[in-house]
Amino acid sequence: MSDANQPSTDKLDMQSPDLVSQNFEKLVELFPNCVTESATGKAIDFDLLKQELSHAVVEGNKERYRLEWPGKREAIVTANLPTTKTLRPVREDSVDFDNTENIYIEGDNLEVLKLLQESYLGKIKMIYIDPPYNTGRDFVYKDNFHQSDLINQVQSGFRDELNKRLIVNPDTSGRFHSDWLSMIFPRLKIARNLLRDDGVIFISIDDNEVDNLKKICNEIFGEENFIGCAGRITKKSNNKGDFWAPNFDYLLTYTKNIALAEEFFGGANISAYNLSDDDGPRKGEKYQLVRLYMSTIQNRNPEQRFWIECPDGSKVIPPGKTFPPERPELGDGIWRWTRKKFEEEKDKIVIKQVRSSNLVTEDGSPAKWNVFTKTYLNDVIDNSSAKPNSFIEDHINQKGSHEINELGIKFDYSKPSSLIKFLMEICKVKKDDVVMDFFGGSSTTADSLLQLNASDIGKRKFIMVQIPEPSEENSEVAKAGFKTISDLGKERIRRAAKKIKEETGADIDYGFRVYRLDESNMQDVYYRPQDFDQGKMDLFGDNVKPERTEDDLLSQVMLDWGLPLSLKIEQVNVSGKKVFKVAENSLFACFDKGIDDAFAKEIAKEKPLRIVFKDAGFKDDTAKTNVKQLLKQLSPETEMKVL
Repeated sequence: MSDANQPSTDKLDMQSPDLVSQNFEKLVELFPNCVTESATGKAIDFDLLKQELSHAVVEGNKERYRLEWPGKREAIVTANLPTTKTLRPVREDSVDFDNTENIYIEGDNLEVLKLLQESYLGKIKMIYIDPPYNTGRDFVYKDNFHQSDLINQVQSGFRDELNKRLIVNPDTSGRFHSDWLSMIFPRLKIARNLLRDDGVIFISIDDNEVDNLKKICNEIFGEENFIGCAGRITKKSNNKGDFWAPNFDYLLTYTKNIALAEEFFGGANISAYNLSDDDGPRKGEKYQLVRLYMSTIQNRNPEQRFWIECPDGSKVIPPGKTFPPERPELGDGIWRWTRKKFEEEKDKIVIKQVRSSNLVTEDGSPAKWNVFTKTYLNDVIDNSSAKPNSFIEDHINQKGSHEINELGIKFDYSKPSSLIKFLMEICKVKKDDVVMDFFGGSSTTADSLLQLNASDIGKRKFIMVQIPEPSEENSEVAKAGFKTISDLGKERIRRAAKKIKEETGADIDYGFRVYRLDESNMQDVYYRPQDFDQGKMDLFGDNVKPERTEDDLLSQVMLDWGLPLSLKIEQVNVSGKKVFKVAENSLFACFDKGIDDAFAKEIAKEKPLRIVFKDAGFKDDTAKTNVKQLLKQLSPETEMKVL
């Protein structure tokens, strides 16, 4: 007899048994390898099921070696579709906007990558990304390949048509893997175009998708360009997990062209390179002093045993029984360099007084001088044959959390900057190379690059891209006033730059230009020709949206012309009109009104390679024609365009 006070756990189904679902579950239990994902969710691969129930080969769809998932074709189309969006400068969020060469972009990275394709085609040395792991929880990116434009505007990446946040991809979903693969595929496809031929991409990933991601990367980059999958210890101890306690993730690594890729550098004790040249061709380069004589080197080569003159006129030589011009005996000290190399590379020789020298003078007494060579860090990196281990132990996540907390920002999911510096060093990112991270997060990559630049006075540039993902309600990030993760990322760069400058005093680029993804600057035309009347004609006198600024237009022009957003921008006055000069004479832009012959004559004196005006900026139609003709005559190399 049941207790009347206890609620019943048996509820009436109020419907007939769902035999299809029951049979599906039975098949899943018997043949788990026959479960697949379809456009509508989980399904049974009946061709494979037939084969499982037969002792002979069952004819069916032709087999091929490739990764397939529902939505793959749409993902390919999405990567290839052009975008009408643009990037708008945000000067108030930027630091040293006109002079900096670093870029921070807020917006969906798929659209941003498309916009950057022409300007940065084949220009990125290293890409590092830490995409959202497919854990069944956080999953901000929601690409929709079938929806109308109106619905796509609603599904901006954060909310659905019912205003619910799109941040969950539960592992019970029938398209759990497919949704993630459709998200990552087009982004990697476009990212490959941005890599230099010797460029490298590092992708952090965990167990959930590492197998699928490797297959996707093999398809996009080519299996021959796979250069390794490293393991990285993420934490020293972990009590989570039902079986193994997970404490590492993976770094999938691909190059654009294996034939042109540089071999990885196995590392050096960088702190030992604590000196730098104050002037000369290697000004600012780090080096350490290494003794020219080492007792472990032994042979009888007379070209390696010779006198070296010191600043006071005395001469020194390694200890031994014989002295030049006699041929040395085995056991006599010799220099590391021959006489010829010593003469050729005297600029690398340093002779200084020391407390204790292992050299001797002409009378055989201990010398007060010693001879050193400058060993430059860059030379060590270029000539190294040692390779880094594929199991990385020194860059755990806890370091990243402590690091960002020291900047006064509470955030628990930051990768350590030491990891990104390590990756830049092993793939030999040079002093003026460009590094990109299009899942920017808390801007660890930007912080790392600034640190590396400060260490060798480098001019490396970063491009960070981060979708303005809303901070979780009641989180420490939200309480600190950061409405979005991109807000946090920008502030982290500002604080990190200030800290690095205070600690090192290095004369490097600490700024960054902020851009925000937005709709086109040009007017949307909603009227059919038969809908026009005279009263509406004035609406289309200027084809630029009224709220758009000159900075907005300049950015779009730079993107359309394939110019990097990092180029130096100046503002000058020509005949009373504001003119933007990009990279000296690479591009001139004037968006003022009243452009006429007099202005054209003045601007032609500068011989710009390119010049752009607003269509509504000319004094009249005659002026537009005359300006074009004058530029052809006075500056024939100038290419003119009109917005």
